[in-house]
Amino acid sequence: MLTKAQLDHLEQRLLEERAKALRALGLFDAMTKADREAGDTDFSAYTDHMADQGTESMEREKAALFATKEGRYLYRLEEALRRLYNDPENFGRCHGTGKMIAFERLDALPHARYSIDYKRELEKKGE
Repeated sequence: MLTKAQLDHLEQRLLEERAKALRALGLFDAMTKADREAGDTDFSAYTDHMADQGTESMEREKAALFATKEGRYLYRLEEALRRLYNDPENFGRCHGTGKMIAFERLDALPHARYSIDYKRELEKKGE
């Protein structure tokens, strides 16, 4: 079982990571808004050339993919915080084996749900 000090440390790590993810999503939102507004003016950075339109489309797709990935990461952080707040005695317990996850792993990846050994087994099976 994790100590109170370890739980406090992990809570702070989760909150820091959550703040970073929210900032990243905020930046994405601001960039998207700026792109839409710039495209609505006569002073758009891009011409009507097909290659420029393709580049602009590709950049929008990459940004959307980034936002989706960041959103999933934010969801995992929020889930970890819920587990920590709702059941602190069992926080850090592997969902596959029921054994405690090493504190070092949780410090590196505070939203981890599986021990490193169990995660390796899942990866071998292709899950």
